[in-house]
Amino acid sequence: MTEFTPAGIRVIACDIFGTTFDWRTGVADQVSQIAAEQGVTIDGGEFADDWRDRYLPSIRCVNDGERGWAHLDTLHRESLDDLLETRGIAGVFDEAARRRMVRAWHRLPAWPDAASGLARLRGRYVVAALSNGGFALLTNLINSSHLPFDCVLSADLTRTYKPAPAPYLNAADLLDVEPDQILMVAAHTWDLDGARQAGLRTAFVERPLEKGPGRPADRAIDTTSDLAAAGFDELADKLGC
Repeated sequence: MTEFTPAGIRVIACDIFGTTFDWRTGVADQVSQIAAEQGVTIDGGEFADDWRDRYLPSIRCVNDGERGWAHLDTLHRESLDDLLETRGIAGVFDEAARRRMVRAWHRLPAWPDAASGLARLRGRYVVAALSNGGFALLTNLINSSHLPFDCVLSADLTRTYKPAPAPYLNAADLLDVEPDQILMVAAHTWDLDGARQAGLRTAFVERPLEKGPGRPADRAIDTTSDLAAAGFDELADKLGC
């Protein structure tokens, strides 16, 4: 791949879970509240961790053809049912409670630098949300936090999940740019590795607390990204926005 230059970038494509939004805090708080209403005390952070651990295996099953296409809400629900069964508390949570728990992923807090950093980036580039989340989920998240995205590019469009090539290449096709004119921004090495293999340029954004205080987050030194930054504001600085 040619030497990286900001002048060659036309689109900033941002991952959502963990990169733009603090999924762990949001899910942990809401799950703890719903459980308390059912008369159960659980460690929300630990529960959120166990739930998230089922995420990559579930999307891998779709991409590998082990099961047909399913929206992320469906995969989250299947993982939740399995998790509740494994913990021996399946009988405590009725259908309504389980629906609310799945919808917790639609209501997450944005990281503090998201609004300001994305606004700066949008002054120079098209800024897209490129995520495995469904359209409703992404729309709810972005609207509730008033984040300045130009468009939403969900895995629903290709019925394939990142890190498979299709979601990245579809973004280039829909936005009428070459793959290497997109800068994929993520806090996860697996996402950036997939983007790079599809021909996109990549930027790692550090989110040290993404997985909570007890688990190590991905680090910049573990990826060969074109850029690395401590957040969206620093990324904007490095891109001259």
